[in-house]
Amino acid sequence: MIEQLDGLEAHIAGLESVWDGGTRSAYAFYRTQAGPEIALAATLVEAAIELQALGSGAPDPPHLLLGDLCLARASRLLAAAGDQRLQIGFARAVEAVAAAAAAGQPMEPLRGLLVATMVTGR
Repeated sequence: MIEQLDGLEAHIAGLESVWDGGTRSAYAFYRTQAGPEIALAATLVEAAIELQALGSGAPDPPHLLLGDLCLARASRLLAAAGDQRLQIGFARAVEAVAAAAAAGQPMEPLRGLLVATMVTGR
């Protein structure tokens, strides 16, 4: 069950299984770094990368679609925040881990990339 999420419960609609599957702790971590919208966006990006199984085999279609939904929600949250530097920074973080995974190279830790973006805005 979804606990109080700083008033952002509507952004989890359709993603309850993802939230209950462990993103709650990621949100708690990111919440110490940023406001609720940005923390939830980072949480959803992290969940998307896990659902899409970057760096390992192809995910099954439901996980792939849930990952896409997480990325779409994160994008919407970042757009609503109105900070284009954060949008670009988050996109670059996803690009970096996706490119490394596609090339079979070690991926930088996504969480570190996202936190760096929150701190520097790029």
